[in-house]
Amino acid sequence: MTMRRWTMDAIGRDRLSFGTAAIPDPGPGEVLVKVAAVSLNYRDKLVIETGMGLPLTFPFVPASDMAGSVVATGPGADRFKPGDRVISTFIPGWIDGLNAGNARRPPYKTLGGFHQGVLSEYIAVPESWLAASPASLDDEEASTLPCAGLTAWFALAERAQVRPGETVLVHGTGGVALFGLAIARAQGAEVIVVSGSAEKLARAKALGATHVVDRTAGNWVEAVYALTGDRGADHILEIVGGAHLGRSIEAAAMGGRISVIGVLDGFEVSGPVGPLMLKGLTVQGIGVGHRRALEDFVRAVDRLALKPVIGARYGLAELPEALAALDRGPFGKLVVTMG
Repeated sequence: MTMRRWTMDAIGRDRLSFGTAAIPDPGPGEVLVKVAAVSLNYRDKLVIETGMGLPLTFPFVPASDMAGSVVATGPGADRFKPGDRVISTFIPGWIDGLNAGNARRPPYKTLGGFHQGVLSEYIAVPESWLAASPASLDDEEASTLPCAGLTAWFALAERAQVRPGETVLVHGTGGVALFGLAIARAQGAEVIVVSGSAEKLARAKALGATHVVDRTAGNWVEAVYALTGDRGADHILEIVGGAHLGRSIEAAAMGGRISVIGVLDGFEVSGPVGPLMLKGLTVQGIGVGHRRALEDFVRAVDRLALKPVIGARYGLAELPEALAALDRGPFGKLVVTMG
């Protein structure tokens, strides 16, 4: 029995190849999952194009986020049974608490990076690498949770514990940003969305954003001051990175918290130390999150009826088209289905 999958024989988008391979057998403690959908992240694009300095093993299967169903279990595997719907965890083995590693070598052992990825019709993985899917979402929607959804949840609910009446600012309208919008609104916060697209801002407003700011129309920090009566934003999802962190420091409220998530403007961040100190800000790095938080998030999705925003869907053979759409900056998530 064979399956279809995407592999790379070297780093670079031109080294992607669509082919077939034998369906794997689950080993001890493993489960075989029939993949139904894979959602793409900006980080997947970076891995494909640059390798991100990771020890990729070729042929390499990219992408980290999938939803599917268990079809078989290996010896000793008992967390799931055939027919159970599951989603991947971005950092396998990080169950709770602090991730493994130390000051010299912080860990980055992720699916579709250190480990083989999920752009395949079947995967065999240790059962601890999976979480149960939310009952209220279909597989395409559920595939968006492991990285983008959990990142926003880990920043706002797990670490920041956003409260009703606070103000959350999100940059952009990608997957993490729109999950942040939905989670913050569900927790009773006001949400300011900052983007350079009037069309995307109108769509964010329709999804429940309290205020929207067009960053191309002037000084967006001044706009935040005006909207909050000079109070600023209590929580900021800093998705741009680079020197943009400095603008988020300016926009933050006294005692505010900035979650550094994205690297669109580079891996080196910078900002003014004066307001950072005088405002008593907390700047926290968010490296997605652990399995326990993902399981908490899944329960919240079901209880609160949270719905991911999927910008476009592509068939498995259409990965190049999906990556081109990722280049353009989608509204919400891009999902590859196995059809």
